[in-house]
Amino acid sequence: MKLRTFAFALIACTALGTAASAAAPGIAVNIRVDPKAHPEPVTGRVFLMISRNHDKEPRLMTSYTYAYYFNDPAVTYAPLYGKDVTDLKAGEPVVIDAKTVGYPFKSLKDFPPGDYSVQAVLNVYTKFARADGHVIYAHADRGEGQQFHLSPGNLVSEPQRVTLDPKHGIHLDLKLTRTLPAIPTPADTKYVKRVSFTSKLISKFWGQDMRFGAIVVLPKGYDEHPDVHYPVVFHQGHWMEGEPFGFVEELPPAPAADASPRAQKHYAQVKALHDAWLSDSMPRFILVSLQHPTPYYDDSYLANSANNGPWEDALMQEMLPFLEAKFRIIPNGYARVMFGGSTGGWISAALQIHRPNDFGGAWVFCPDPVDFREFVNVDLYADSEAFTAPGYEWTAPERFMSRSVKGQPRVSVRDFSRVSAVLGSHGRSGEFFDMWSAVYGPVGSDGYPKLVWDYATGKIDHSVVEYWRSHGFDLREYAERNWKTIGKSLAGKLHFSTGDMDNFYLNLAMYRMQDFLVSADPPYGGSIKFGRPMIGHEFYGYDPWPMAMLDDMAAQIEHNTPPSALPVAWRYK
Repeated sequence: MKLRTFAFALIACTALGTAASAAAPGIAVNIRVDPKAHPEPVTGRVFLMISRNHDKEPRLMTSYTYAYYFNDPAVTYAPLYGKDVTDLKAGEPVVIDAKTVGYPFKSLKDFPPGDYSVQAVLNVYTKFARADGHVIYAHADRGEGQQFHLSPGNLVSEPQRVTLDPKHGIHLDLKLTRTLPAIPTPADTKYVKRVSFTSKLISKFWGQDMRFGAIVVLPKGYDEHPDVHYPVVFHQGHWMEGEPFGFVEELPPAPAADASPRAQKHYAQVKALHDAWLSDSMPRFILVSLQHPTPYYDDSYLANSANNGPWEDALMQEMLPFLEAKFRIIPNGYARVMFGGSTGGWISAALQIHRPNDFGGAWVFCPDPVDFREFVNVDLYADSEAFTAPGYEWTAPERFMSRSVKGQPRVSVRDFSRVSAVLGSHGRSGEFFDMWSAVYGPVGSDGYPKLVWDYATGKIDHSVVEYWRSHGFDLREYAERNWKTIGKSLAGKLHFSTGDMDNFYLNLAMYRMQDFLVSADPPYGGSIKFGRPMIGHEFYGYDPWPMAMLDDMAAQIEHNTPPSALPVAWRYK
C-alpha cells in the first residue's frame, strides 16, 4: 500500500492554546470537525495521537498493529487516547480529558513533560442494519485493511508541535480539516489481475453491498496455451494489496552494497521468485490471495460467523465458481491447495480440516492458536481469568502474549486488552483479541460480539468459550472429535511449521496438535516442523522460499490427480 507523503508545518500552538506553564491547571483537548471537511453529523471514534517525532505525522509513525504486537525497541509509535462520538455535529467539541483512557499512559495527567507533535483522527463508522435484526455502527473498510489511521474518508487534523506538562495543565484545540483520500488500485498487467464482486451472501447479512476480492497471478504460458487448466494456490491471510509472495514482473533495482541485511535478503527472495516463475522449469500454478475485510478486522477468517456473516459459504458458493469461470482453474478439490502464516495459517488449517474433500492440502505456518488450552498463554477451558497465571498464593505473575525469541516478555495479555479497549469499544478495535471474539463467538444482546474475557478484569466468559468449541473453532478438539469421519480424507494434506520461540507462543498450541496427530488413527500422513533454536514468528521451513514449497505442492497435486485427468499438462507448459 503506497502512502501519500504529506507536507505539513509544525505549528507552535500559542494562538490555539498550549500546554505552556502559563496555562491554567486541568486537562482539556478540544477536537472539532471542520464543516468544510464533513458538514454532516458523524458517528465514530476520535483519537488523539502524541509523538516525539516531528518529521512525520503522528498517525504515520508506524503500523499500530506491528507496534502493539511486538513492542520491539526498534519500533516507535504514537501513544493515543480514544473516545466514541455519536452524531457529532461540525464545530461541536469532543473533549479528551484526564478521564479519557489511553495507551501506554492511562491518563493524560500521567504523560511525561516534553515537546511533542499532536494530531487528531476520527475513525468514521457506518450504520449497518443487519439481517439478524441488530443495528450496529462500525468502520466499513475502504481498501486499507481496517487501518483507521490510513482509511479513506477518515478525518485528520494537521499536526501541531506543542509543549506538554500535565502539572501546569494541557489545553489544546485541534480541528479535523482533512479527509484522507482514496487508495488507488494498481492496474492489471500480463500476469497480475485484480478482481472483485459484490457478495450476495455477505451483503444480505450486513444489509448493504459488501465486496469480495482477489489478486490473481497467472503462470508463464497462460495466454499461449488456451487449452491448459491449472491448479490453484490460495495465499491466505490478512488484507493484501500486493501480489502473492511479493511477485513482480519487472525487478526493481538491486539494493546498494551497504543496504541492510534485511533489504538484501528481501531483494534476493523477490529475484529468486521472479526468475523461477518465468523460467521453463517452474511448475505452473495460478496464485490467488483473497481480500475479505469485515467491519471488525482486516479479514473474515473465511469462517461462517454469527458476527461477520457466512464467509465460508461465500468462498465455496461464490468466489470459487467466480474464479473458475474467469480463469482456467481445475475445478476439483485435489487441485486446490493453500498456505498462510499466523492468521493465514489458521485459515488454511481450518478450511482443510472442516472441508477435507474440497481442498488438496494446507501448508500451515505459525497458525493462530489451534488448541484453546494454549490460547496466548491462557487455558480457556480451565482458567478463570486471562491476566495472571493460576495457582499462586500471593503474587501471581502476569501472562504475556508477546515475547522476543530470547524469551523476553514484551506485551502482557492485560496490556493488549487495554490497547484493544482504547482502539475501539464493543469489539471494534480492529485488532486480534476483538477479531477472535467476532469470528468465533456469539452476538451479544447489543448486537456486538460477546468478548471472551472482560478487558478490565480478565474474567473469562466460559459460555463464550463453549460456543467457540461447539462451533468447531478449536481445531485440535474438532479434529480429534471428528477424526474417525474426516481422518482418511485428510491423509497427507496437513503440513505445519512453527518456530520453537514463536513471538506469540503459538508453538505451544502446535505441540498439542502434534500430540494428537502423530497418534491419530487413521494416520494423518502429513508433516510437522519446528524451527530451532530461537526461531520466532513467520517460520516457514522451506528453502529456497517459496519455490521448495511450490515443488511439494506440485508433487502432491500430481499424486492426487485422478487417472482420467492425466497427462498433467500444467507441469511445465
